[in-house]
Amino acid sequence: MFTSRPIGFVSSPYKDASEVPKGLGAKHNADGVLKILPEFEPGLTDIEGFSHLIVVWEFDRSQGFELTASPPSDNRSHGVFATRSPLRPNPIALTTVELLRRKGVELHVRGVDMLDGTAILDIKPYLSNIPSENLRRGWLAEAEARQK
Repeated sequence: MFTSRPIGFVSSPYKDASEVPKGLGAKHNADGVLKILPEFEPGLTDIEGFSHLIVVWEFDRSQGFELTASPPSDNRSHGVFATRSPLRPNPIALTTVELLRRKGVELHVRGVDMLDGTAILDIKPYLSNIPSENLRRGWLAEAEARQK
């Protein structure tokens, strides 16, 4: 086990979870800034070469967990590990963002879905070698088909 500690914090237009787009067709186009703590700035070396980043962050305002969830995109309950619910045994989240630019310890990004002030635990460059035709979207694809 480990104890996490933030490497930075998100500056986001979202002050409340109700403001974050959710459900089928939700677009995450909001701009934000990942403000990395100064002691971690050397870890940003060469990050500018990547178009997209995976941000590992903490659902720091969620309380408790449930093993099933009813997401806004479906009227059926699913296991929490098949959803993006914030009510998880370990309140860890992932978001893929587009890196617009770096300015010192600030990473200006597009695609934030985190609340303002959210703790950032890690950043990784987005690398995928999975062809889109091999990706499956599980119950989400079924929910989208039912809505059409």
